[in-house]
Parts: sequence; structure tokens; C-alpha cells
Amino acid sequence: MPAAQTKAQLIAVTQKEFDKLIQNLTGIDSDVAQRVHDGTSIKNVIAHRAHWTILFLGWYHDGQAGKVVYFPAKGYKWSDLKRYNADLAEAQSDLSWEDVQTMLRDSYNALIDFIDAHNDVDLYAGPMKGANNNWTAGRWAEAAGASHYRSASKYVRAVLRAVS
Repeated sequence: MPAAQTKAQLIAVTQKEFDKLIQNLTGIDSDVAQRVHDGTSIKNVIAHRAHWTILFLGWYHDGQAGKVVYFPAKGYKWSDLKRYNADLAEAQSDLSWEDVQTMLRDSYNALIDFIDAHNDVDLYAGPMKGANNNWTAGRWAEAAGASHYRSASKYVRAVLRAVS
């Protein structure tokens, strides 16, 4: 699937993939959400996706403010991603399934608010400030939103097939 190139395309793909994810999550109870499959659980995957959306928003705002942008987070490099994700899973381990679903919806709403507040030039005219690569803010937003929702849906469907 080609990456969005406009605000309208970004909103459409973000909403489409989020709606699919919500549909895949509908009816999943806490026991199924917390069941470990391939080393993780639906609850962990959804909490992870919500967190990364918020991370993106922080990266964007730090870059706009001229602050140092830490990718993926302060004290971690991209080469530390496995450790970061393990630390994140541990930090989120006490969250309930209901908390995680609320986090997902809240992070989605924050992402949609972000997209709504920007125009095509803001989102796609040039590299995102502070990112130290050529990705635009729109491309980062798609990676943190629609792409994450799509991969989470794939994981959820696989788990549901395995448990049925």
C-alpha cells in the first residue's frame, strides 16, 4: 500500500485502519487479550501501539520547539529497540485491558487532532524537524498510526485464529 501524500489521504488511511482494528478487538475479553501468543499478548500489542502514537506526537512537538528529539526515547537508540520494547512492556504490565483500550482510543484521537491541525504543507513539504532523516511529519504520523493499526490487526486476527 503506497504511503499517503496528502492530509486527506492520511486521515482516510488512519481512520480506515483504526476502524478495522477496533472491529477486530470487538468482543475480546480480558482473558483472551492477556493470553500470551508468540511471546506477547493482544493487550501488550495494543498498549505498545498506543504508546508509539504518543511517542510520535512528542517527537514532533520537541522538533518544532527546537529541542533534542530522542529516537525512540531518551536513553535508547534504534539499536536498543528490543530493550526499549521490553522495558515498555514491563512498565505497562499492570494496565488492565480496559485501560489499554482507553489508551488506544485516546492516542488515536490525539493523532487525528494532530492531523486535523495541520495542512498538506505542514505534513508533507519536507522532513520532520528533529527527525534526522527525510521522512515528513505525515509519513511519521502514518507509521505511528495507520501502519501500527494494520500490523496490530494482523496480530489480533492470528491470535484469534490460534485460540479458536
